Amino acid sequence: MLLAADVGNTNVVFALIEGREIKSRWRIATDPRRTGDEYAVWLLQLAEFQGFDKSDITQVIIGSVVPRAIHNLTVLSEKYLGITPLIAGQDGAQWGFELDIEQPSSLGADRALNTLAAHAKYDGDLILVDFGTATTFDVIDFNGAYKGGIIAPGINLSLDALVGNTAKLPRIAIEKPANDSVIGRNTESQMLIGVFWGYVALIEGLIARMKKEIGRPARVVATGGLAILFDEHTDLFDAVDADLTLEGLAILAERAP
Repeated sequence: MLLAADVGNTNVVFALIEGREIKSRWRIATDPRRTGDEYAVWLLQLAEFQGFDKSDITQVIIGSVVPRAIHNLTVLSEKYLGITPLIAGQDGAQWGFELDIEQPSSLGADRALNTLAAHAKYDGDLILVDFGTATTFDVIDFNGAYKGGIIAPGINLSLDALVGNTAKLPRIAIEKPANDSVIGRNTESQMLIGVFWGYVALIEGLIARMKKEIGRPARVVATGGLAILFDEHTDLFDAVDADLTLEGLAILAERAP
């Protein structure tokens, strides 16, 4: 099996993948100071609890937007699994598609992996919306080339900034308001309207502008933790695909020499 590590700014997701089927996954807060030994104690015990043995792992791949985390994950792989890991975007795990942007080296691994997986699964021009620490919008043309995109503050990041920089506003859960009114009658409902419907308006507006600029029909695919919430209460997306990044890692691992 393949051990895939998707390192985001907020969490690291580990997954055991057989072929392209995700057998199990585990999540831990991202901390570049966490050592390979700490990862091993945590991860290998969880795998054992679910009936997996480290001898089941024959390949390791790491996709990271946190460069400092790569070294310690490499230690985990080499010291405890005896495997030299593939690093997404490097050496034997190059992207394999055109990066038609001004600074190709600046594209985050997560966005490149999403591009790779989405083009493999969906036809035509695509707009990918990823709800992570940041909310990103990416455009992939019908040939699979990455054409550019948008980076906006993530919804949790925006809420943290709002609550953290005001004296009286409370912490609220991110959910759909109780009704469709956009005139709140109390502080909490006004905040929830601003967070939820404000983000819907942002997504709708940016997608509309991107489609106009593309000039051809484009399918909108969403991924990330909050994609399901917005999909349940809007018609913004043509598809929701929670595992695009992990699937991209699996595809890169398959291609490796």
